Amino acid sequence: MTLPLFKPWEDPGPDFAALLRRSGMEPFPASRFELLGGDERLIITHGTTVCAVRFADGVVMAGDRRATAGNFIAHRAIEKVFPADRHSGVAIAGAAGPAMEMVKVFQLQLEHYEKVEGQALSLEGKANQLGQMVRNHLPAALQGMAVVPLFAGYDTRRRAGRLFQYDVTGGRYEESNFASTGSGSLHANTVIKLGFREGLTRSDAIDLCIKALFEAADEDSATGGPDPIRGIFPVVAAITAEGFQRIEDQEIAQRFEALTAELRARNEQMQPRVPETSDLTGEVDERGGDAK
Repeated sequence: MTLPLFKPWEDPGPDFAALLRRSGMEPFPASRFELLGGDERLIITHGTTVCAVRFADGVVMAGDRRATAGNFIAHRAIEKVFPADRHSGVAIAGAAGPAMEMVKVFQLQLEHYEKVEGQALSLEGKANQLGQMVRNHLPAALQGMAVVPLFAGYDTRRRAGRLFQYDVTGGRYEESNFASTGSGSLHANTVIKLGFREGLTRSDAIDLCIKALFEAADEDSATGGPDPIRGIFPVVAAITAEGFQRIEDQEIAQRFEALTAELRARNEQMQPRVPETSDLTGEVDERGGDAK
């Protein structure tokens, strides 16, 4: 395949999506319904719950591993948290196929911009670019294949973590402290809201995300909880000045063990104590005497 050539006034510049269109390719076809054969009964695989929490040195992103197709579990170990570039990440919820394609195009867009311009796009510029991609996907979203991502990263200019949430129309909203999206987002958001405080450490932010996904899985059947039998745990990543770093599954497993031990101890304390026979005093037998 030869590289495309453009006249000076036709050069798409750092816009990778425009480069695809000028080369006769379309990153997001207007009608995926036709590409899927026009079958109205087709069951589409969906990713579920992802969340992001800001902490003192950056942002933690996390996502469960379950993908559903209707009332079936389509995949138990899908990944929903990806690096966008060195200092940013994107988490997906919604139709899994289009979402993964969007992530790949987004990664290429950021790399293309940096190579053409000689410097990385600003964090806010990256958020705007992703919003435009979600907006271009709207025709497919109206056909039931919505993609609603989360975007977060470390802003090297402000020296702080920032996170952004989207709607299906491409609306981009910056959140101050935390955000979540997907079928279990209501429950995850509640847990994070109750546990969030200013100046969280990296470790506390990871534990908070893990607990949020655990509680979301307990209430939402489309959200997958930890699966120690198969060794499947949520994908968790921290983004700081050092860059995007995925947390090892072994560490996540240990944190889940600590969480379940804490919940087990709490439940045992809440259980009503059943008195033993020897503890019963003052009981009178049928003959009118004191019970021995």
